[in-house]
Amino acid sequence: MLATRTLGTQGLTASTIGLGLMGMSYAYGAAEERDERESIATIHRAVELGCTFFDTAEAYGPYENEELLARALKMLPGGRDRVTIATKFGFTFDANGVIAGVDSRPAHLREAVEGSLRRLETDHIDLLYQHRLDPAVPIEEVVGAMAGLVHEGKVRYLGLSEVGERTIRRAHAVHPISALQSEYSLWERNLEPRIIPLLRELGIGLVAFAPLGRGFLTGTVKRADEYPAGDYRRNDPRYQPEHFEANVRAAAAVRDLATRKRVASGQVALAWLLQKGTDIVPIPGTKRRTYLEENVGAADVRLTSEEMTALDAALAPEKVSGPRYTAKQQAMIDR
Repeated sequence: MLATRTLGTQGLTASTIGLGLMGMSYAYGAAEERDERESIATIHRAVELGCTFFDTAEAYGPYENEELLARALKMLPGGRDRVTIATKFGFTFDANGVIAGVDSRPAHLREAVEGSLRRLETDHIDLLYQHRLDPAVPIEEVVGAMAGLVHEGKVRYLGLSEVGERTIRRAHAVHPISALQSEYSLWERNLEPRIIPLLRELGIGLVAFAPLGRGFLTGTVKRADEYPAGDYRRNDPRYQPEHFEANVRAAAAVRDLATRKRVASGQVALAWLLQKGTDIVPIPGTKRRTYLEENVGAADVRLTSEEMTALDAALAPEKVSGPRYTAKQQAMIDR
């Protein structure tokens, strides 16, 4: 069984490794390849293994991912009480379910949270994130509205996603922020110079998404054009021809160490992240039990200080080729 970690100083605990649910409904793989039975079996297996910190969002589907989680938990005796649910609000969608923009106005925020509660079939959300900053609404106003939901008992703890230093400080001054969710891994280190020190100064935990470098750190990647239409990786800058080969070479350091230690490449990547601090919880995404079990096994992998240093050097930011987001996606990031 996985141990737990504390996120923030308000009392939020999470399993040492969480489970990102997005790929079960959205972004990765062709829609016709998704297997709800296997996804539900993966959620059930996660609970058995003590991997009970589940990450979803209204945007995943949209809406379908929250409903999937609710169906899975209803099948487990006491399912809802055995898990910690994190979800996110803040986008608007067009008639086809495509993200059309951001909206964190208090009235829309409340409407979004009520929708999440209904889809999740629960009376409270354990951790509520603003998914992306809304430049049109002061963060103080957003967090004030989120805090109101805490006072009503509909939300337990507050989080932010992909925001910068100034926003974090302003938000935390209104109501304690328990967790920042952002991309962090051997593959993406932009948080290290300023954001992680700030989180530790303020007592905010870090939930690391894409901890396996969107697949590169598992050693199983293919070229962008080999993924099906609609798969996120077809447009990921680091998968494009001008960057792909250099990135495969950089990621080889993880594979080589994994071979020497007789563990999976992804386990080395997760072990590195877990050893970067007990205030960090990675949420690798998967929709299959096999990969879930492999990811959870990373909690038992130990890296020496020499191995940590070697990995730091092998995947230093200058060794990874290409930006992590397209220009359109990067424009929504508050840093």
